[in-house]
Amino acid sequence: MKSFLPWIALCAWTTGVWAADAAAVARVEARSRDLLAVGVVHDDKMLIHISRLADNAPVRDAVVSVLLRGTLYPTIAEADGSYSLQTKDLALPGAAAVDVQVAQAAAKDSLKGTLNIGLQQGSLDDRNNSRQLWWWVLNFAVCGAAVWLFSRRRKAAKD
Repeated sequence: MKSFLPWIALCAWTTGVWAADAAAVARVEARSRDLLAVGVVHDDKMLIHISRLADNAPVRDAVVSVLLRGTLYPTIAEADGSYSLQTKDLALPGAAAVDVQVAQAAAKDSLKGTLNIGLQQGSLDDRNNSRQLWWWVLNFAVCGAAVWLFSRRRKAAKD
């Protein structure tokens, strides 16, 4: 049983049970019938990646604007194919409806989603993931102990 203790400690350390909570990153997912936009907010800047739902191909060379808190903001196309937006409205806490408007050639699409800024996103899921990991560690420990006891009992019966 002593040999399990280092493994249990290693599992606890790698899952972040004892680690400090990382800063939450605001994320928005906006969808339409054909497109998916994922935006990640850092301070007052949002990086938006847009892809097609059918083949997950990135959407490049499009004119993208974002309707946020009642104001329409143009985006800047980045070299990696993403689009960026910088505004002080991204630093305001609370929920905000986001409408990403994509115009490419003759096609226009509107992707809608909700951005939650300043909320601890994923914290409940992280605790549940750690709890589930500990459940599996306990299950394997019990199964290992049962196998060890069974093999020990067989050895004692042979002697």
